[in-house]
Amino acid sequence: MASAAADQVSYDDLYARWERGNWRASEIDFGEDRRQWNEDFSDLERRAALWNYALFFWGEDAVADNLSPFIDAAPREEQKYFLATQQVDEARHAVFFKRFMREVAGIGDGTMAGGLEAIRPQLTWGFVKTFELLDKHAAELRRDRSRTKLAQAVTLYHVLIEATLAQPGQHFIEDYLTRRDVLPGFRGGMRNVALDEQRHIGFGVKLLREVLPYSAAVFVPPGWDRRYSECFGFTVEEIFEEAGRSFETKLRAAGLPLESLPGPIPYPYDLAPAERATRVVTMLKAGLLGEGNGAAPRDPATMELLFDSLRRGVDLRRAPAAPLTLQWDFPDASPWHMRLQDGRPAVAPGFVADADITYRVGYDDFVDVFAGRLAPLRALVTGRLRPRGSPRALWSTRRLFGG
Repeated sequence: MASAAADQVSYDDLYARWERGNWRASEIDFGEDRRQWNEDFSDLERRAALWNYALFFWGEDAVADNLSPFIDAAPREEQKYFLATQQVDEARHAVFFKRFMREVAGIGDGTMAGGLEAIRPQLTWGFVKTFELLDKHAAELRRDRSRTKLAQAVTLYHVLIEATLAQPGQHFIEDYLTRRDVLPGFRGGMRNVALDEQRHIGFGVKLLREVLPYSAAVFVPPGWDRRYSECFGFTVEEIFEEAGRSFETKLRAAGLPLESLPGPIPYPYDLAPAERATRVVTMLKAGLLGEGNGAAPRDPATMELLFDSLRRGVDLRRAPAAPLTLQWDFPDASPWHMRLQDGRPAVAPGFVADADITYRVGYDDFVDVFAGRLAPLRALVTGRLRPRGSPRALWSTRRLFGG
C-alpha cells in the first residue's frame, strides 16, 4: 500500500498539536450571541439551528462516553495517550454545546443530563441508529480488545461518524455563521471544535456495509422540511455532497480508497459527487434507505434505482462460477431480474423464462430487506420471502449480497 498522508504524522506530533491547541469552553463569552439569537434570528432559523446543534451536543457526549474501551484496546502507549486527549476534547465539546443551549437558547437546566434530555426530541432516526451502533461496537470492544474489533470501532467512530457526519456539519454551520457574521462566541467555539476533530480523524479501516444505511439518514431534516437547511443557504443535496467528498478524502488520506476495499461497495463512487448526493437523497425520500417513508414508490425510475443499487451490492468474490439468473416476482409491482455472467451482474425489468431462482415477495417487504429494516432470515421464517429453485442454486447465493 502506498504511503498515505496520515503516515506523515506521528502520534507524538498529534499529542503536541493537542497541547498547542488547547482552549477553554468554560470561558467563551456568549453575551452577543444571546442578543443576536433573540433579536436577529427568525423563529424558523432558531428551530433549524437548534436541530443541527442538538445533534452535535448529543453526539459529543456520546463519543466521550464511548472512548474508554478504545484507550484500553490501543496496542501502543502513544495511541493510548492520543485517545486520552481525544476523550478530553469530546468532553470539552459537550460542555461547549451545553453552555450554548442553556445560556443562549434557554434549553435545559444547566446540567449536562438536563440539557441532553431537553434536546432528545430533536434527534433523527438515522442519528439514533448510528449512535446505537457506536454503543454496540464500544461494548464489544470492552469484551474483546482484539485488533479486529479495534479496527471496526475506529472506522465507525473516526472515519464514518467524525469524517463523514461531523466534519461536513461543522463546515455547514461555520459557513453560514461567517457569511452572516453572527453568533461570534459560538462561531469561535465551532472553529476550535473543528480543529480538534481534524486531529481525531487519524485512523481508518473497513467497517462500511453495516453503517452506511444508518449514517446516510442522519441528515434527513424533520418531516423532510427542506427549509431546515435552505434557510441558511444550503440544499440537502449540497450537505450530502460535502459529506461524500469528506468521506472519500479521509479514506484516501488513510491509504484506503473506496475502490481498493475488499468486497462489494454499494456506494456509487464511480459517479460525480453531485450525482451521488442526489441519488442518496432520492433513495432516502423513497424509503429505499433509512427509516422508511410509507409505501415505497413503484414507478420505473425508483425500481431502476433500487435494482441498480442491488447490483452494486453483489459480492462477486462469492458469486458462482456458472451463469446465474435471479428473478423477483412481486404480486404488487412490476417484476425484475438479475443475470450474473463472467463476473458481471446486470439487472433489467420483466420476467425471464430461464431463471435459476425466483423470489416471491411483496414489494414493500423486499424494500425493507434491502434497506436493512427487515432481516432476510425473518422474512424467510415468516413466509414473506419465498425463494424457489434448485437447492444447489439457492445454496450458491447464500452470501451473494453480503449475508
